[in-house]
Amino acid sequence: MLSQVLAVVALTASGIGAGVLTSVAISVFPALCTLPPGRYVETHRLFGKGFHPTMPIVFNVGMVAALALAVLEWGEPAALPAAAGAVALLASQCVSHLGNVPINRRLAVLDPERIPDDWDDPRPRWRVLNQIRAGLAVAALVLVAGASALL
Repeated sequence: MLSQVLAVVALTASGIGAGVLTSVAISVFPALCTLPPGRYVETHRLFGKGFHPTMPIVFNVGMVAALALAVLEWGEPAALPAAAGAVALLASQCVSHLGNVPINRRLAVLDPERIPDDWDDPRPRWRVLNQIRAGLAVAALVLVAGASALL
């Protein structure tokens, strides 16, 4: 019974994470890329307020649940995909914390009304980082779903 509960929690959290990051990749961020720099900085901040701290919590809950499922099912077929799903969720968070978050922090202190002419637009890098973390989140969802199917 505990394995099934952990699987539901891990599957729900990884599904939310994959869905949000995929939505950002295919709709939200492309829209942000059409904005002039000042409006982009201002709008990016507004989106960030909605995602933080909710998304890190969702990813951590999913990762811990998947890891707990892997430990509980150790030696059984569900253990390996559950563990791999936890690793994929961790990797997605690492991309966020080491790549996207530093960019977000730089944007947080930038005055949208005074964007320098030589501004190094972070959007191309942010987009690639988000695509990577979204791909990892989708992989985690697939792995956790596979683990759940093997219970």
